[in-house]
Amino acid sequence: MSEALIVGVVSASDRAAGGVYRDEGIPALKDWLGKVIVSPHIVYEERLIPDEQALIESTLVELADVRGCHLVLTTGGTGPAPRDVTPEATLAVADKVLPGFGEQMRAVSLKYVPTAILSRQLAVVRRQALIINLPGQPKAIKETLDGVFAAVPYCIDLIGGPYIETDDALVKSFRPKSAQRPKSA
Repeated sequence: MSEALIVGVVSASDRAAGGVYRDEGIPALKDWLGKVIVSPHIVYEERLIPDEQALIESTLVELADVRGCHLVLTTGGTGPAPRDVTPEATLAVADKVLPGFGEQMRAVSLKYVPTAILSRQLAVVRRQALIINLPGQPKAIKETLDGVFAAVPYCIDLIGGPYIETDDALVKSFRPKSAQRPKSA
């Protein structure tokens, strides 16, 4: 049996964390991942927190270092508003920055909205965790993940995580031939 994929899903939102409205980011992330990833089994670590940089930083550290997440997806807090501090928190805990993710996420979003240029989405590696900052709206989460997830399984391979297989009809993950394994039954 293969190792489980441990995924942290974090929604950074003052209003959702304060109960002003229901968070839609975490359910959107889990729904998308549940459809696309066919193996291994996914274990979720969910966090709904306010837009506080120190809290976002400590949450990301806990998920990567203590909970052993292989992938951490954040939603919200990536715009230019004063309380949007998710990218700053992510960079503060990063070992390596992966600029191609941010570039591609903005390119994908520009197909849908001209305000995508305001986004500060990014991805980093902390220890053996890939952390990706995503937009806050479920529609934008799906569009963005559809556009970048093909690279995620191989990235997780490279940083020591489990081998992820996707539903090729939804997202065909890319690996060089030397890194591919036969499809599991």
